[in-house]
Amino acid sequence: MVRATLNYLAQMDEKPIYYQVRPPPGSPWRNTRGDRRTLPIHDARKLVPEPSLDAHGFELVPVRTAVRDLYDADAVRRVYYSEVEALVRAHTGATRVLAFDHNVRSAELAERGERGVQNPVLFAHNDYTERSSPQRVRDLLPEQQARALLEHRFAVINVWKPIRGPVEKSPLAVCDAQTLRPPDFVPTDLRYRDRTGEVYSLHFNEAHRWYYFPNMQADEALLLKCFDSALDRARFTAHTAFEDETSPSDAPARESIEVRTLAFFAPVD
Repeated sequence: MVRATLNYLAQMDEKPIYYQVRPPPGSPWRNTRGDRRTLPIHDARKLVPEPSLDAHGFELVPVRTAVRDLYDADAVRRVYYSEVEALVRAHTGATRVLAFDHNVRSAELAERGERGVQNPVLFAHNDYTERSSPQRVRDLLPEQQARALLEHRFAVINVWKPIRGPVEKSPLAVCDAQTLRPPDFVPTDLRYRDRTGEVYSLHFNEAHRWYYFPNMQADEALLLKCFDSALDRARFTAHTAFEDETSPSDAPARESIEVRTLAFFAPVD
């Protein structure tokens, strides 16, 4: 267990907004204030039984890839997406999985201006909401197909893994879904050039219990439940990078890749 400061969303009257492109003249990049809390981050490797996607909202699984350079976006889409789809099918029982987006993160490379590389996100959030999850299905699939799939259970599952290990700097913390309550989630707009997405920011709740997997390696992946239409299992979780003060001062910057997937559980004809 380590202690770290996590960034929650402070109470506010208006809907939170983050601009992902330059905002209109006179508008700030965001209208939010943070609520910083120093909390224990527990070692998930010591959990018994091991955390599961449907109980805790996250699960550690082994992963292999034939892609040598995970900064190569074309290779990731051509090869790694299909590997991730197979991984999610195997660990969830989904009848169909669609990988549709990804990001790579490294503070060092982002500061150097490497194209497409982002900094770790130091803010507690969940990538999809009750509204934006089915909307993403409608955005990505033909109308009739989307309508048919949405009649059955579906989930949004992120697959997060180190590009190089072990991860010592800016590891990922995840909140046990069993400790989250609906009022903790705050719908938050992400304003892009051509659309507005919606994520959940998180209000602090003293019941929250946070975990991380120390020293994650490149052959380990973390499955994160960002949405599940089923009401009898974990439906959302939350995650954030955090600064681990126990990590060596000369630890290399964390390098990671996260792929977003839609998992469908419709019966196969």
